[in-house]
This record gives sequence, structure tokens and C-alpha cells, in this order.
Amino acid sequence: MTAEVAVLGAGMHPWGKWGRGFVEYGVAAARAALADAGLDWRDVGAVVGADTVRGGYPGYVAGATFAKALGWQGARVTSVYAACASGAQAIDTARARILAGLTDVALVVGADAAPKGFFRPAGGDRPDDPDWLRFRVLGATNPTYFGLYARRRMAVHGDTPEDFAQVKVKNSAMGALNPRARYRKRVTAEEVAASPVVADPLRLLDICATSDGGAALVLSSMEFARRHGVAEPVRIRAVSTVTPRYPSAVLDLPDIATDSAVAVEPPDEPFRASIARAAYEEAGIGPEDLSLAEVYDLSTALELQWYEDLGLCGEGEGAKLLREGATAPGGRIPVNTSGGLASFGEAVPAQAIAQVCELTWQLRGQAGERQIPHARVGVTANQGLFGHGSAVLAVR
Repeated sequence: MTAEVAVLGAGMHPWGKWGRGFVEYGVAAARAALADAGLDWRDVGAVVGADTVRGGYPGYVAGATFAKALGWQGARVTSVYAACASGAQAIDTARARILAGLTDVALVVGADAAPKGFFRPAGGDRPDDPDWLRFRVLGATNPTYFGLYARRRMAVHGDTPEDFAQVKVKNSAMGALNPRARYRKRVTAEEVAASPVVADPLRLLDICATSDGGAALVLSSMEFARRHGVAEPVRIRAVSTVTPRYPSAVLDLPDIATDSAVAVEPPDEPFRASIARAAYEEAGIGPEDLSLAEVYDLSTALELQWYEDLGLCGEGEGAKLLREGATAPGGRIPVNTSGGLASFGEAVPAQAIAQVCELTWQLRGQAGERQIPHARVGVTANQGLFGHGSAVLAVR
């Protein structure tokens, strides 16, 4: 088990389609996190930015971009890109600097101004890029990818479109209570079923949107937190950023082929399950200790998969857990109390940071109407393209 770092501040710019640049969203989130921490920008010794690669050249140097916008003050800077796992890897980078004694206080920022519609690859020919290949060779857009996962769950575990719709119903009810969410309207199962088919069996309301938004955290050493007068802060106890294991015998886009398992047996657990296990092992905590979870619900079907990968239930039992109400507020293990991506949409570099913001507010007892009583331990989970896994485990 590693040493812990304190979460002194959490801040977000509300998600939506605001028509402005990502730097503005990130700076607003950073200032909110600093205010929450009771710190001045000049107290920050390191800035770690989760990269925004669609926002023009500044997106490739996001850490320095945010530092400049906040006002150059000499802080050390790092920029991180790991697709949808960028935010968690930025948190891990900041944590490593703190635990190494290189800084007392670090600011982690991620923000995006996403394009309208579904994501597509940047221009140019890149035949060595699996993401470019899956679009150009297969025509497999992200909704196609989500639909394939849903079909597999239906075929292997007997999940139904009605089960998928109930995930949206649950998450929209929580999003309706979240002032930072983009969509704040409760949705019924009938409304999900009536929405247009996008990638059968998934309908429009089964799939998350692309959004603008920003999120930030102020992290510190435990010693600094005590000096700052925070005796019992939320603490990050583990960050898992593992990669898959060879061979991978299940198709997992953007890769469009699987490894052969003729000579080597597949690993004992799938990639996403290994993400959670690494976090649990590092923290000395198991799924039975969790109070809540924030998972990466790119689609309703993928949320059910995360239930199993986090060890909240056995393989193939995700829909059963949902039907029992275990993942709803008041259930054994509420999932996506923020409203999830169903209510926020994707702002890629910000979303893993936003998940930890939600854990922070829940563990402090500051989540308002969506508060989970007596929350003590929370986990986040998401997956970035190209083998980037991430989970953050926070305690209080």
C-alpha cells in the first residue's frame, strides 16, 4: 500500500456546449479548486494538465497552457495524454511528484471544447494508428463500438435493451440533481425506447454526447494538509494506470484484431477487471469496502460491464444488480451518483478528474440532494484508447 495524498480542493466548469475555448473552462475549474482549497495560485508548486488534442496547438501543451492563463509563477509543469484516461494519469503524475517530495501542492486540470456530434479521427493518413484504421478500414465509429459491446452482453449474458434503458433512467435521475451536469432532466424507459436507433441495439439516449467542460483538483502532501489546518481530508490511496496483458482474445477497439491464444493461454482476467484489481491491491481495500463508484458509461451497456469488472457482482450479473436497485441511491453500492457521462457527456481530458471531484464531494458530505449517507470509500474507473486503463481510489 502506498502513501496517501490529500485532496484539498475540487472544482468544475459546468458541462454543456458553450462555444468557447477549452482554456477558459480549465481556468474556471482551476480557480474553483483553489478557492475550495483555500489556497492562492502562487502556492502551487506543480501543474499537471490533461491534454486536449482537438483544440489546436495549445492543446498539446495543456499544462503550460493552463499555467500561462492562470499567470506565470514558475511552477513546474507536465502535460499528459492518455485519451479518456488522461485525467487519471494526470492525477497519478501529480501524486508521484508529491510522494517523491518534489512539491507540496499540485494542481491537476483537464478541459475540452469537443466537436459537435461523435468523435472522428484527425485529418491525414496514419496507417500505423489503430484508431485511424478502425475508422477508415472498418468504418467503426464510437457508437458502432458501443453497439458491439451491447450485442456481446446480450448474446453472452442475456441482457436486454430494457436493462440498458434502466441505466439511463437511473443516471438521469442523479444528473437532474447535479447543477454541474449538462442534462438535468429525468428520462423514462419509454423515452429511451422511443429515441432513434444509432447502433443497434443502442438508441440515442443509450449513448453519451460530446461536451464542453472542465475539472480540476488541488492535491497536497498529508503534512502540508495538516499545516494548512485540514486534519481529515479526502485522501487518494491508489491510482491504477495498468495496461492489458498478452494475449488479448476479445476484440477491444480501436484494435481490429485479437492476439492468438494458440501457444499462450489468455490471462485469468480481462483488461478492465485488472484495472480495478490493481487499485484494490495498492489500497488494501476490496469491492466490499466501497461506498460508491463513478464509472465510465460511454453507453448504458458499458456501465453494466463495469459493475462486473469492479467486482461489484459476478460475471454476467450486472443487469441483475441493476434490477435489484443495488446501484441506485439507497442501494448497496450506488454507481454514478454524479449522473455519469449520461448526464454530462464526454469532455475527454476532464472526465476522469470530474469523477474524483464527485468522490471528493460525496466523501466530504457536500453532494447536496444526491448525497450518499456515510460515504467513506469511493472508486472511479475508465478506459482510454490504446491500452490506457485507469482507476482512482479515494477514502475519508
